[in-house]
Amino acid sequence: MSRPGEQKLKHLFQPGRIGRFETKNMIKYGACCVSNYNTRDGFITPRELARTRVIAGTGCGIITNQGAYPDPLGEGKSYFRQVALFDDKFIPQFEMIAGYIHEFGGVAIQQILHAGRYGGIDLGYCIQPSVVPQTLPHFRPPREVTKEQIRLIVQQHAQAARRAIRAGFDGTEVTSFMGYLLANFNSRFTNQRTDEYGGSIENRGRFMRELIDAIKQATPGNPLVVRLNGAELMDRWGGNSEDECFELMQQAVDAGVDMISVTVGWQEAPESSIGRDVAPGHWNYLSAKAKKLFPNTLITFGNRLPDPVMANQCIAEGMFDFWEVCRPLLADPELIHKAAEDRLDEVRRCIGSLNCLSRLFRDLPYTCTMNPTLGHEVEPEYSITPAAVKKKVMVIGAGPAGMEAAITARKRGHDVTVFEKTGRIGGALAAYAASDLARPDDLLSVVRHYEVMARKLGIEMHFNTDANPKFMRSILHQYDVCLVAAGARTDMKAYRHVPGSELLVDALDIAHGRVKPGKRLVMIGGGKIGLTLAESLTKAGHQVVIVEEDKRVAGDVIPSFKWRHSAWIEELEIRTLTSSHLAGVTAEGATVKNAKGEETFVAADMVAVSGPRLANHDLFHEFQWTVDELHGAGDAVIARGLDAAIHEGYRIGVRI
Repeated sequence: MSRPGEQKLKHLFQPGRIGRFETKNMIKYGACCVSNYNTRDGFITPRELARTRVIAGTGCGIITNQGAYPDPLGEGKSYFRQVALFDDKFIPQFEMIAGYIHEFGGVAIQQILHAGRYGGIDLGYCIQPSVVPQTLPHFRPPREVTKEQIRLIVQQHAQAARRAIRAGFDGTEVTSFMGYLLANFNSRFTNQRTDEYGGSIENRGRFMRELIDAIKQATPGNPLVVRLNGAELMDRWGGNSEDECFELMQQAVDAGVDMISVTVGWQEAPESSIGRDVAPGHWNYLSAKAKKLFPNTLITFGNRLPDPVMANQCIAEGMFDFWEVCRPLLADPELIHKAAEDRLDEVRRCIGSLNCLSRLFRDLPYTCTMNPTLGHEVEPEYSITPAAVKKKVMVIGAGPAGMEAAITARKRGHDVTVFEKTGRIGGALAAYAASDLARPDDLLSVVRHYEVMARKLGIEMHFNTDANPKFMRSILHQYDVCLVAAGARTDMKAYRHVPGSELLVDALDIAHGRVKPGKRLVMIGGGKIGLTLAESLTKAGHQVVIVEEDKRVAGDVIPSFKWRHSAWIEELEIRTLTSSHLAGVTAEGATVKNAKGEETFVAADMVAVSGPRLANHDLFHEFQWTVDELHGAGDAVIARGLDAAIHEGYRIGVRI
């Protein structure tokens, strides 16, 4: 431990052991997502190999490869392009991945993922212990497995584990996280059998014990990890209590498992387990309980625990043995190295937006809001390489798109100057972060990252500068490249025909603190901007009514977070008028008309408009003949979200 950060985080960076294998630190990369980068029939692609090579180089002592389904029928396959390990023909590519992990000094673990209730994506049905109807409509209708099928599934897991070891992996892992097959047998919700595999908790755990025994016999001398819920969060459906979850862990310990990965939640759970609405460290008590109950079994944990400093403290206090981390390393693959080098101020924090899961649940390859290169590691054009010609680059707008482009271009060797209309970095993100009920600090961490990197890279910043045509003429021929990243604005002109439109207030002005909100407020627009402000104002004691033209609110919200806004609306008792539009405004309130033509008057001190959003296109036309290269990125191109802004800014930065 010679690097300065290793001295500060000595518990995290101390060597460890799993089975007969030594680990260089107490960090386990967790297989938190299936990438969907592979072929429909389970073969690994160059895109996947390039990604896993980056993962192998993250610096973790243990690296867990993403879950492979073990059965030839594909009943265990849950994801469109999930990798498979049901035949020897798949071994060569797994050998390459195990080789990458060993090359970087990691212990290689292969996860086996049979999705059970969420499987059969290509079959039109799924299998589970009992026929329990799906609560989410996009999953397949269930079929009950027979005892003969159970024995076959156990054999398939053992055979897949044996193939993983033959491919060069040091151990294997079976997962029940997210409500997969193992969880289906363990849980009272999905296991309603009356034979020896159902009923009592002892019987419900029989399948797990048989799995552990079969894999241990098939791979003697190689460690086995089992991911088990410390909390299912399935009380609404009659799922296991926390006490039952720990009873099942005891069964796994008694069966000889080498490590337990403590996890939280199912896909069907009606509450969040890993989103940014869960505070970091919230679930630590579950790992602490597991470590206390099973002191002689390795415990690994990382649910909503993105911070190496907190992880180091948890290990010091005996809350778990290994820090299990995945999404923070998707957001910043250099996280562990930055921690070891005492450069944590440079980290791109995982903000818990769950863009990765939103993509996954739409059968798309996963990406990361914070990491534009995730999934593109195989493409040289996504790499930051020295510029062939050094240029003077001006960036208009210090929001995420502008700053991402500025930082990337500066790393390539360009001289970069940013001109920002306001007095700070962050743009609209900085304004709305303070109103985020989930966790404002996660969003503000994006702003802090840009501030730190701009300072460290020597990017010249000019604040309170309006980059208009007059300004452009004053600096004519001083820059080779201009990037317009001036964001979007509220289209107030869209309401110019509404009687009383001169009384309308721009929601942006409320977010930026330029206008004090009324005590009783009507928010026109139920997209993410209107919802974020309405929720924050309601919590602060204001009375807010949301008016939305569509049938539902949250139309522009990322799929994995729509439910959260719906839940907040219910919890905060925010009145919502959908399929409705603004018909008139007075000093006393707003007249709203629904799809049937019925009018409702809503008394209010203020009527604010949060949409539609209009991209700031004007500068493209005004600057067209004033600079050699003119580019655009983010909301200045078309109003969207944070992920598009960051990704487009990066892509412009690597191509200038």
